[in-house]
Amino acid sequence: MASERLSSILSHLSPTKSGVATITTKNPDDVVITLAIRTPLAKSGKGGFKDTPLDYLVYSLLKRVLEKSRLDPQLIEDICMGNVSSAKAAYIVRAASLGAGFPVTTGGSSVNRFCSSGLKAVQDIANQISMGSIDVGLAIGAESMTEGGDRLEKPFHDEIIQNSEANDCMQPMGQTSENVGKDFNISREAQDKYAAESYQRAERAQKAGWFDEEIVPISTILKDPKTGEEKRVSITRDEGPRYGTTFESLHKIRPAFPQFGDRSTGGNSSQVTDGAAAILLMKRSKAIELNQPILAKFVGATVAGLAPRIMGIGPTIAIPKLLSKFNLNLHTDIDIIEINEAFASMAVYCLKTLQIDHAKMNVRGGAIALGHPLGATGARQIVTGLSECRRQKKKILLTSMCIGTGQGMAGLFVNEQL
Repeated sequence: MASERLSSILSHLSPTKSGVATITTKNPDDVVITLAIRTPLAKSGKGGFKDTPLDYLVYSLLKRVLEKSRLDPQLIEDICMGNVSSAKAAYIVRAASLGAGFPVTTGGSSVNRFCSSGLKAVQDIANQISMGSIDVGLAIGAESMTEGGDRLEKPFHDEIIQNSEANDCMQPMGQTSENVGKDFNISREAQDKYAAESYQRAERAQKAGWFDEEIVPISTILKDPKTGEEKRVSITRDEGPRYGTTFESLHKIRPAFPQFGDRSTGGNSSQVTDGAAAILLMKRSKAIELNQPILAKFVGATVAGLAPRIMGIGPTIAIPKLLSKFNLNLHTDIDIIEINEAFASMAVYCLKTLQIDHAKMNVRGGAIALGHPLGATGARQIVTGLSECRRQKKKILLTSMCIGTGQGMAGLFVNEQL
């Protein structure tokens, strides 16, 4: 008891570790990422996955997880899938996992927090591991926007929408983007300049082969829209980047939501996309025991709410909340930042309001250029962000996104592949 009391007193007298020193400390109980992969991102309705149902996309990715990890599937105790559009997501993840070679003992579930669903799935699995409920788990995010979107089919009950903010939850995302543009004076010019930079970064990254280590090719069937002829193809590259995109070319595009405003367009908004991503997690001690490569440490994630009509600025609420929990400074402690570019309006707002160094944010381009498969994005950002950390030999990754109905989420990771 005396020695414990002395240690307690000394710990109070000793200078506390910095936030970075604390989160980069390696402990056996750390939750770590041992695999982070994604499919290519394809244009919904007309791209490489237009004839690929969600179940087959998930099945294909799960097979690649087993191939890449070389892990006995008996060891993976639960799979959580982030998905927005499919009411059958829980059925799909369970059936696809069994078809891919996972045993009946591996559980399956789905989560939906709109655009943060992929990150929410990672948080769910990480929390289960941290609490000792499971030892090894897999988080995935997957979306076929070809099959459907996330629009409401009917209004909420009359008593609910008597509350103005509840009523605002029904606003289309394009309207919320125009609200952000108007309320915070984010001009069409500023949005197009930002979007052009996103396209140019994605083009540079794709040409340089930076995405190659992130992506696992997916073999699927593609139908010729004119003849109906089917052929097997291998989808290997993101389809979103448009080479040669400039501010001038984007500035010619007509507004996408003229009933709400004239600043958001098809060129400065995220693309409608099909794709999936997977993150394999376990405790550090388990990864060492299983001889699995430790890519990164999961530090934490949090969610924050705000007015639904300006949902796009959610990262400016979630990021400070998350960083305060770990005593971190956005400008001096964070190396790489991935903020989902739902719309250029919110991306420009977040960049300016948080005073982010743009050189650190969305280095390979973001959803404007790459696409935004709703349930997959939260996981895809981790895959891309960790890959960029490895390329630059940087340590601390921050991811964040806005969320429909007025929320923001953020996640924090330490790259250990320096």
